[in-house]
Amino acid sequence: MDNKERKEELYSQAIPAGKRRYFFDVKETRGGDKFITITESRKLFDNNSGEFFFEKNKMFLYKEDFEKFRQGLDNAFSFIETGIVPPPVVVEENYRQEDAGSKLDEIDFKF
Repeated sequence: MDNKERKEELYSQAIPAGKRRYFFDVKETRGGDKFITITESRKLFDNNSGEFFFEKNKMFLYKEDFEKFRQGLDNAFSFIETGIVPPPVVVEENYRQEDAGSKLDEIDFKF
């Protein structure tokens, strides 16, 4: 797949936060499933070269995990605000770890 055929973000939002910037991008797999990439970008200085560079960390979040992710994030926010440990996020018993990576085959990683 060349650059002309590469799928662009369907939606993108950048959130500046001090020395960091967070990007929330909605993309689509070849199979038509939408997913979110969350990228943290930090501007750092390289003492050896004397130049600034950006360090990026990226995670992929798939539709089937949105609710569990939201619950986990809400639990973390709640704990920070109240100090009370919330109940854990419930995961289906039939969830298999190998299911988590099955969508990776559908993603075009040529960004």
